[in-house]
Amino acid sequence: MESKLRSLLKEAQTIAVVGISNKPERPSYDVAGYLKAQGYTIIPINPKLDEVLGEPCHRSLEAYGKPVDIVDIFRRPEAVGPIVDEAVKIGAGAVWMQEGVANEDAARTAEDAGMAVVQDRCIKKVLMSMGGRP
Repeated sequence: MESKLRSLLKEAQTIAVVGISNKPERPSYDVAGYLKAQGYTIIPINPKLDEVLGEPCHRSLEAYGKPVDIVDIFRRPEAVGPIVDEAVKIGAGAVWMQEGVANEDAARTAEDAGMAVVQDRCIKKVLMSMGGRP
C-alpha cells in the first residue's frame, strides 16, 4: 500500500480540496497549505468561499470542470457519494478521504470508474512520513 501511495503522490500535480475552510485553525486549511508548500497545485472547493490560500475557490468539482489528479475530501462520510460522482464526471485520477472519512459505497463507485481510492488517511501525515513530496 505504501508504494502505491508514494507513486500516487509522486505523479500527482493537481489536488482539489473539497470542503476547504478559510480558517487557519481548521485541518483542511492546514493540509491545503502544506500541499501548496510541497509544490502541488491546489484547487479549493467550497461553495461559500471566493478564495483560499491565494487561490480562487470553486463552488463544486463540476463548477471547476477540469480533471484533477487527486480529490482530497474533508466532508462527513455521508456527504462523500455526490462528491465522488462529480469526481467521476470531471475525470479525476484518485479520491482521497481524509482521516475519519470513509464511505465504502463511494469508494466502490470510484474504483469502478478506475480511480485510486484512499480512505481514513491524512494526506499531509502520509507525505510527512515520506519526508515530503516524493
